[in-house]
Amino acid sequence: MNERIPFYKMSGSGNDFVFIDNRNGRVPPEGRPELARAICIRRLGVGADGLVLIEAPANGADFRWDFYNSDGSAPEMCGNAARCATRFARLHGIGGDRLCFETAAGLIHAELEGERARVRLTDPGPLTRNQRLSILPDEGAEKESGDAGPLLLSADHIDTGVPHAVIRVPDIDAVDIRKMGAAVRFHEVFAPAGANVNFISPAPGGRFFCRTYERGVEDETLACGTGCAAAALILAAAGETDSPVDIIPRSGGVLRIHFTRADAGFTDIWLEGDARIVYTGEMTMESWNW
Repeated sequence: MNERIPFYKMSGSGNDFVFIDNRNGRVPPEGRPELARAICIRRLGVGADGLVLIEAPANGADFRWDFYNSDGSAPEMCGNAARCATRFARLHGIGGDRLCFETAAGLIHAELEGERARVRLTDPGPLTRNQRLSILPDEGAEKESGDAGPLLLSADHIDTGVPHAVIRVPDIDAVDIRKMGAAVRFHEVFAPAGANVNFISPAPGGRFFCRTYERGVEDETLACGTGCAAAALILAAAGETDSPVDIIPRSGGVLRIHFTRADAGFTDIWLEGDARIVYTGEMTMESWNW
């Protein structure tokens, strides 16, 4: 591998990624999970929630991506990274303001307008309502009464490219996201793959707050696009909102979700939000060899 690799650091609503144009094959397939872990670690590497390699397409799309979480795992889809990939591709002369690209979740269609992008997510899987979860005190948070018995939660879950559990809470700021999120993410109900975990509550103006514990990052992220989409669809299924839905993630930016109701659920789901260039540079071998 070359000693210096050009890269873009990009942010989609606070979810940050390292992008590499790999159409020339400078980064070989071998060792990519380890590379992602090294590059994404903050203070030692570039620091990011994920690594995205833009590759030549295989099936007539504009490009293909190879996406890794910061722990080296390879999820099927990431909505915020998809918007950033749309802008990255356009800046590198790949496609136009409308394009499509290959992901593990399927073909993703995208549109770009300035610094904002929208991507069409794959149609979701079945929605499961009111899944009862029992969380032991040492796995999550003890009940306010101090009772050491299990905490019972009610979660809805749906796959919007990756699996998501959605839990309603009265006060979004009072939730210990790392503790509760990890307890739900690794709950036996979602085994063996686990699930991303989203906590939602109403916000002023008909909007909704959403905080996400992200699988593969294993921490709260400032935004999760597919998680916000999952929250929007679950709220719509309950009759609490309709398209478009504005979701406010932890970063404070607004993600807008458009969708069409279908007999079996939802289709034509679009995720809209910013796709920002934070900075560009070159990585040396010292950023991943330590």
